[in-house]
Amino acid sequence: MSRFLIMLIIIISIFGLIAFFISQRNNHAEIQARISVADAMSSDDVTGYARAIEPREFRFPQDHGPHNDFRTEWWYFTGNLETADKRQFGFQLTIFRNSLSPEQADRKSDWATNQVYMGHFALTDVDGGEFYAYERFARGAIGIAGVKRNPVQIKIEDWEISLEENKIDIRAAAKESSIDLDMKSEKPIVFHGEKGLSRKGAEPGNASYYYSMTRLASSGIIKINDESFRVAGDAWLDREWSTSALAEDQTGWDWFSLQLDNNAELMYYQIRRMDGTPDRFSKGTLVNADGASVNISKEDVNLQVTGYWESPRGGSYPSGWRLELPRENINLIITPLVRDQELALSFRYWEGAVSVEGTYQGNSVSGKGYVELTGYADQGQWF
Repeated sequence: MSRFLIMLIIIISIFGLIAFFISQRNNHAEIQARISVADAMSSDDVTGYARAIEPREFRFPQDHGPHNDFRTEWWYFTGNLETADKRQFGFQLTIFRNSLSPEQADRKSDWATNQVYMGHFALTDVDGGEFYAYERFARGAIGIAGVKRNPVQIKIEDWEISLEENKIDIRAAAKESSIDLDMKSEKPIVFHGEKGLSRKGAEPGNASYYYSMTRLASSGIIKINDESFRVAGDAWLDREWSTSALAEDQTGWDWFSLQLDNNAELMYYQIRRMDGTPDRFSKGTLVNADGASVNISKEDVNLQVTGYWESPRGGSYPSGWRLELPRENINLIITPLVRDQELALSFRYWEGAVSVEGTYQGNSVSGKGYVELTGYADQGQWF
């Protein structure tokens, strides 16, 4: 919803299988997990968990931290950065938390926990035309993964997020890639939907609590293959928590987070039904330059796919869009900066850096952003 990785996104009932997968892998058993993002986000047994039913009062910095009474939540960062000589990079860092049961079992072992974490980290080297994606799992015990408060710190092994007021630090490293970024929010927090209650379906509770920090001034170091790059640019944080979101007849979503050079931002997610049509619960938020936000409904948006990309791993993804908001006199062309930005991990989805060109209330505008596409090629990979 990032996503979708929020929203998103963000995705996560697979965590209920992780402990089993890990134990089997340790026994050298070959297991192939095949699960779709829609399966992970659908509602099955929600007994004992809190649910997103009605608007709530958000409190910060507390709500940057965990909500363990809900089954799923995520901290979802994406951004576009460049060096002083204009070499471009995109990045994604997401840490997902999932409860395996509503209550912690009464066990004496230090390893005992009902919380499991998954991390996704990806880098796009735009000028090099390369995309790198990584994944890890950990249980929320003995300091391997978890969330601390005061200040809020989220970690999975050595991937870490620290949030203090409007100051954020993120770090991740895997194989040939790493990021170490400092961020500062330049605009107020944006609450999506009904004061932060983002309904995804008609059934009560098929919703999330959802807010974003849409303009994070970012700087730091990216490393790829032992080469370091000092970079700066803009990032975006999506925060969601829920117990169930998608209904049985919803198969995935297309999520857009766009940062324009007139200091406006646009988030829109289009939930797709089984027949490919947009669901009536598709929606978004337009953030003006002064930070004021406007809710957007499906009826406000004309979204047209202008091209497709065929994954060498199987599946066809949209690859280029025209997004129009006639009510706001906005017309945007969205283009992937690299065609193959597919995360071929435990489940496959496309999430990548994009460029934006068009008009905004009669004036030319450009920008960058991120797009997440789920439900187009959901076959899992070998653990």
